[in-house]
Formats: sequence, structure tokens, C-alpha cells
Amino acid sequence: MTKSLKPDAFFQIPGTILDVRSLAEYAQGHIPEAVSFPLFNNEERALVGTCYKQQGKEEAIELGLAIAGPKLADFVARAKVLAPERQVRVHCWRGGMRSASAGWLLETAGFNVSLLIGGYKGFRRWALSLFSVPQKILILGGMTGSGKTEILRALGNMGEQVLDLEALAHHRGSSFGALEQLPQPTNEQFWNEIAMEWAKFDRNQPVWIEAESKRIGLCRIPQEIFEQMEKAIVIEINRSRQERVNLLVEIYGEADINDLIAATERIRRRLGGVRAKEAVSFLQQGNLAAASDLILHYYDKTYTYDLQKRGGTIHQVDVFGLSAVDAAVLIREKSQHI
Repeated sequence: MTKSLKPDAFFQIPGTILDVRSLAEYAQGHIPEAVSFPLFNNEERALVGTCYKQQGKEEAIELGLAIAGPKLADFVARAKVLAPERQVRVHCWRGGMRSASAGWLLETAGFNVSLLIGGYKGFRRWALSLFSVPQKILILGGMTGSGKTEILRALGNMGEQVLDLEALAHHRGSSFGALEQLPQPTNEQFWNEIAMEWAKFDRNQPVWIEAESKRIGLCRIPQEIFEQMEKAIVIEINRSRQERVNLLVEIYGEADINDLIAATERIRRRLGGVRAKEAVSFLQQGNLAAASDLILHYYDKTYTYDLQKRGGTIHQVDVFGLSAVDAAVLIREKSQHI
């Protein structure tokens, strides 16, 4: 018997999530971990939609059946590969005909099927509502090259609750942030990823988040979460400038030199013409350390300005010479006395 579930219950049960919308809809935004399982390709979906608008629901259903009919055996075969345990969760855009049809077919083929009430649209309403839920937050601050991302991951490995926004955005949050990264998700997908993480957190325990501006590359942090971040306690880590330069060389040492130069040119005005020219010259010579030292001048000023605008209390922690793991241990201990 097919079950229809609201998002909270839908995500609590096991089973492969099958998104039966078109590939274009899926690419714009989808439930994290959902598998694209379209009943119609992009062109077919457009045809059915046009038919619905011009001729009516009955004609659109008949056209949809004519298109999908020859594919039914292949749908079942693909589902068996994707969900060998025969447990699936299915959704479409509104929780209407597409998911109901796919659910009926898979149930007939012996699958245990659950449908998402309201479909992807219902999921989005649920996801966006989560952002205003209050959560204790600890902000991990520190100037560029301090190793915040590595420390954040170490905290996560130690069992702390972590929201790694840069990992979800596929961007390190600077002009150089897209280098050596996967393409960024759509902003819609970025929010979907955040929502699924936010839903898992224990509200009685803090969540560690790296200090960020409102945008990470092309992705925007949800306003409700950003407002909570601005009011949160900040634990700012301090490293020597040489350590920071060394870490930047380690991070960007394999990047294409032309990409590094292009990223430097993007901040030419803020870096200053003379300093930008010198940095580019160092990069052309293969001296990434000297270029990084010059570029830090701009990022240090920007970081200091952004930190001063925050409303939360700032606690300083020196992590000179410490590995990410040792720094995480020290920072966690510090946080327990705040």
C-alpha cells in the first residue's frame, strides 16, 4: 500500500529517493541524495505542459500516457538497479500525477513505495521554514590562511556539529575560492543542502560555522541563518603570517598559474595597482609565497572590517604551530568555558 508522507516523516524512513521530474527541474534544485528518475525528458515535459494549457487536463493525461507507455518496462528495470531492496520514496513537483503514476507502477512491480505530500514544492516550503529555527552557533574566525576549514573538519571528526558552508557552496569564499573546486550549485540547491544539514542538528548543542560574508561565490547564505551567525559568539584563531602564507601555498600550489593571475586581477582595484602588479609578477615567476604575502594585505583588511561589524562576543585563541587536529582540541576546550 503506497504511503503519502509529509517531509519530516518522508526523511525518517529508508529507501532510495526517486525524483520523477524532468532533468531541467532536477538541475535547478533537488532534494539532496535524490536520484533523477524522470518520467519525461525536458522536451516531453514541455509538450505535456503546453497540451494542458491549450487543450485541458484530460488531453494532457492522454498525451503523457502515450509518451510514458513504451518506457514503463525500462522504468521498472532502472528502479531495480537503483533500489535493489525494493524500497523507494518518490516525488514530483507538486505531489500530483507524475509521482502518483510512478508510485502505482513501482508498487505494481513489487516495490514498497512512499510518496512525498506536496512534492518538491512542499519540500521547499519545509526547507525554507527551517532557517528561522533558533540554533546555538559558534563562529570560527581567523584571517585568510589560518586553516579554519581544516579545523572545522577536525571538529566534525571529533563529533561536534558542523555546518561547512564552503563545502556545500563548492567555494572557499574569496576571489580565489573557485580554484580547484567543483562547479557551484544553484542558489536553490545550496539552500536545499543547508536545510538538510540544519534539520539534523541537536538544538541543545552548538553548531560550528566558519565566519563568512553573505555570499560565498555565487551562493547566498539564507538571511535567517546569517542573522543568527552575526549575533553568535566568535572564536578567532591566530596564526603567524608565515604559517598562513605556507598554508595558502599548500592549498593553491597546484592551481593553474593563469587562473591565479585572473583571480588576482579581479581584486586589482582593492589590492592597489602597484601591489597587484607586483603580485602578478611574482606569480609569473612561480613565487606563490611572495604573491600570497602581498595579497594577504587586502584580505586582512577586509576580514578585520567584517569582524568589527559583528554583534557577538569575540574570544581569541592562539594556535601557532598547531596542526588542525590539535587546534580543534584546544578550541573545543576553550568553547566549553564560554
